[in-house]
This record gives sequence, structure tokens and C-alpha cells, in this order.
Amino acid sequence: MRLEGKKIILGITGSIAAYKAAMLLRLLVKEGAEVQVVITAAGKEFITPVTLSALSGKPVISGFFGANDGIWNSHVDLGLWADLMLVAPATASTLAKMANGIADNMLVTTYMSAKCPVFIAPAMDLDMFAHPSTLKNLDVLKSFGNVIIEPAVGELASGLTGKGRMEEPERILEIVVDYFSLKGSLKGKTFLVTAGPTFEKIDPVRFIGNYSSGKMGYAIAEQLAGQGANVVLVSGPVSISAVNSRIKVVKVESADEMFAESMAHFPNSDGAVMCAAVADFTPVMVENYKTKRGKSNWALELKPTRDIAQALGNIKTENQILAGFALETSDELENAVQKMVKKNLDFIVLNSLNDKGACFQVDTNKITIIGKDNNQQFFELKSKKEVAVDIVEKIKSLIL
Repeated sequence: MRLEGKKIILGITGSIAAYKAAMLLRLLVKEGAEVQVVITAAGKEFITPVTLSALSGKPVISGFFGANDGIWNSHVDLGLWADLMLVAPATASTLAKMANGIADNMLVTTYMSAKCPVFIAPAMDLDMFAHPSTLKNLDVLKSFGNVIIEPAVGELASGLTGKGRMEEPERILEIVVDYFSLKGSLKGKTFLVTAGPTFEKIDPVRFIGNYSSGKMGYAIAEQLAGQGANVVLVSGPVSISAVNSRIKVVKVESADEMFAESMAHFPNSDGAVMCAAVADFTPVMVENYKTKRGKSNWALELKPTRDIAQALGNIKTENQILAGFALETSDELENAVQKMVKKNLDFIVLNSLNDKGACFQVDTNKITIIGKDNNQQFFELKSKKEVAVDIVEKIKSLIL
């Protein structure tokens, strides 16, 4: 049984395609999954909870409160319990609620509490699916890192033919199985990842820093851990947190601190991804007291920080993978290749501040992966979670 031991939330909404959810549920259970059904009020108009309960072996959850007084269905507990959440079918209304955080039913509330990957299989008439509002909501959900299982083209409930027919249960099952098969492929491997900015102190209240949010590095760490690897995440000051329990976060502030932690953890790692936006310069002198405004200019002398990626490249063994990032504003490809060679990297990820919607303080990125053989893979703008998948796939091609 390919899904043995896996815990799955199956969300069902008010679509005629809800009849397919019964077959999908049966297939998931047959493969060994433990499935908890969460259904909307409209969903119960298309398929009965009795049917779904018989197939899952569990009471179906539809509201915030159970049948008996004093029983509360905890969306938080469900979100922590599941290895995967699958919403099939997902109506246009539910897509809109999920995209905009309208948590007025148990399904959407559970979605917003989910700590696991979320797969969504839309189902609706062709005009609804093609409507700009639906397409926008799908883009928003993709940017959050959700996986959209594209509907098929076929005969619809309206009698029309077009795109909007929920994908067949057998195909959805294979997508879920493929996800879990892929997920554990790095089991037993250990990776070092750096993320976020560094803050170089000028005085007790000022520092030199940059706009890095850490989102890209954290997404890579989550993707590695999601595929079974143990990850040491050396993180500069950020406002986000790691979710996967296989990620050990080591918090640092300065470039020197990140250098020391990276050097300490890299020898015991199978690979490293240098994603942090490390300051290139740090003050020569750090004032002990806040520097007051005066009438004259303040000259600040800076010295170069130590190059973490190059230091790791100097000690890298044949059995280790080392990847770096190149954020460029001009001569991008040329500069990235030079950096890769200089630092003994196995590949480098290039992104540019000239690309709208990429780099700092956003949820999306647009990258080019350049290998030692000068092979260049160009990727379109996508969510940083999806970019992390592309980067980890490159790592796997070199290490497995």
C-alpha cells in the first residue's frame, strides 16, 4: 500500500463533482491512507456524510461543533495532524475564500491552519473557470505554495464542453502518491542552508543591512526537509519561522557569526545552499554609544567581510554539493559564472533586481540555474516555494 501511514484531509465542497470524491476517498483508503473528510454545507447537498463516513471509517466533519453539546471540532488539531490536505472538488466560491482568508466554514478554517502541503482540484463550469476572478484566485493560491490539480477539458454538468471538469480520481491518486514518493528521496542526507540578511553593527542602535526577508532560504530548507533531509538553517534576522521538525534553526546576526556557524556545520553535511544575503562590508569600528547628530559629516570606514561560500568551497570534498546565489543588476550571466568558478560551486542560482516580482520582500522569484558545465536552466516567475522545488531537483540530480 503506497500511502500506508499517511494522514490526509479530504475537503469536499458543493459541486456536482462531489460524487467523484467518494471514489477518490475509496482509492486513498485502499492505498493505506487515513482520511478525514471535511465537507461544506453545500457539499452535503451533493453527497451524504453517511456515504463518506462508511468509506473513510471516520465521522465526517462539517461544522465547528459536533452533534453533541460541548464538542468542538478543532481546525488547529486537524491542521497539525495531516500530512497532506486535498480539496476535491473545489468550487469557485471556495477558491475565493481560500485565496482571501474568508474563514467562515470548517473547511477553509482547516485550510488556514494546515501545516502540510495543500492540493486543490477545481471543478466548475467553463465560464466560471475562465473568469478573471477565478484565474486571479488560482494565481494567489499558487503564490502561497498550494498545488493546483488542473481541471480537465470535457463534458460539464451544464451540457457544455470545456475546461472545468474535475480531474479523474485515479489521476489525483497518482499525483498524491507521486508527491509522497518524491518526498522521502533525501532521507538520511544532511544539508546546510543559509538564509536572510546579516546586520553589521555601527553603534548600539544602527546597523548596515539589506532587504532580504529570508523567504527563499526558508523555502529551500522546507523543501529539503519535506523530502526527508535533516537541515541546519543558519538564519539572519527574519520575521518568519521554520515549520518542519527536521529543520534546526541557528539564529545569527552578523556576517562573522554566520561564517562561524557555516564553517562548523558544513563538514558534517552532504551539501549546502548559500542563500543568505550576507553583507559584503562591516564597520571597522563599532561605537559603544549612540552617535548623535552633529553639524559635520560622519565618515564611516568599512572593511570586507569574510566570504562564506568561498571558504566552504575551499574545504568542500568530492562527496559534497555546494550551491550559491548570485543577485545581480548588470552583466548578470557573466558575473554569476565568474562567482561560481571562483567559489568552487557545483551550481549557482542567478536572479536579478531588474526582474519585476523577484528578489527581496516578495513571495515570488525568477531564476536561472547555471551548472559547472555552463548548462543554463531558465525558469519563469513563480512562487518561492515552487522555485525551491526546482533548486532541490537540481541538488538531487547531482547527489543521488
